[in-house]
Amino acid sequence: MDNDMPVSKIVVVVGTRPEVIKMAPVIHALKRSPQFACHVVATAQHRELMDQALREFNIEPDLDLDLMQPQQSLSALTCRLLTQVERLLLEWRPDAVLAQGDTSTVFATALSCFYQQVPFGHVEAGLRTGDLGNPFPEELNRTVTSRIAKWHFAPTPRARGNLLGEGIAPQAIHLTGNTVIDALHQSLRRGDEPTEGALDGERRLLVTLHRRESFGAPLLDICTAIRHLVDRNEDLRVIFPVHPNPSVKVPVEAALGGHPRIELCPSLGYHHFIRVMKSAFLVLSDSGGIQEEAPALGVPVLVLRNETERQEAIEHGMVKLVGTRTADIVQAVQHLLDDEGLYSSMIKDQSPYGDGMAAERIVQVLTAHFSTCA
Repeated sequence: MDNDMPVSKIVVVVGTRPEVIKMAPVIHALKRSPQFACHVVATAQHRELMDQALREFNIEPDLDLDLMQPQQSLSALTCRLLTQVERLLLEWRPDAVLAQGDTSTVFATALSCFYQQVPFGHVEAGLRTGDLGNPFPEELNRTVTSRIAKWHFAPTPRARGNLLGEGIAPQAIHLTGNTVIDALHQSLRRGDEPTEGALDGERRLLVTLHRRESFGAPLLDICTAIRHLVDRNEDLRVIFPVHPNPSVKVPVEAALGGHPRIELCPSLGYHHFIRVMKSAFLVLSDSGGIQEEAPALGVPVLVLRNETERQEAIEHGMVKLVGTRTADIVQAVQHLLDDEGLYSSMIKDQSPYGDGMAAERIVQVLTAHFSTCA
């Protein structure tokens, strides 16, 4: 590359733990490239968990907007995001902005870029359920973001097909794989994390919950199912890193606290969590990222939702949707505990979410663009 080529300023915006995890490989790849000056902005939509992930991936934000407030409404958060992101765009004048996923941080960042006519790149573009209310508000966030983005970094052919079906120009869509697989591979290569292992004769059930649609009655139904399963199966031990949101923490501790084989713990660091997940017999979760990570580790997942935008692993038989009804959860888990053949059929040797090179492909697309523009 010509040493006199101008350096392009790229701003990466993150606000939650999953965004940091999935953007960390992109941030590090951009920082390795002499063509880019990469600046990281943290919105702190989720303060504690975002900070934890930033430390784990050795990322120091260039600007922290510190927007998290107790019991904040989506409207109030979005208004503050729009105002603050617009301010930094006007001050920094970046050549491009990147964000990942479908949170309010991503939606507001994309909209601010549109207003200021700054090119926006959407990482993990094209995920859809087809129902604007499920998940809420993520489906709306990512759908609107797709109308704004200049670059659509699609993780799978299905995601690319969704974008094409919405009229996105084919040349604007780049099939990259999912950056979470990059982060997963990088984590597994670390030699400073202890290996987790289940005790002899023990089967671990890893549980995570955080989505708004799980709050209230669905969450209580899930907890009832977990307690019933542990009481029925003496070899079953539950590990449940509890999300700090009071809408999760309070009812979970009330329903499941004190059981000798249900371990309620604070949210784990990513590298530790990956090793716990690798040692699990089965995962119950409403998380999106876990639907991508666990299949790559050979661990089956039962999704505690009625819809999912990640159909690939379901089509490959690695993941199943079970919803939130107590009876459905108990039946699905018990079948896997009792039927070795059924359980084995959910373990595959190849992930549908990529090969761990997604970040490099994203940087290659940006490099080609700005080399042409220079």
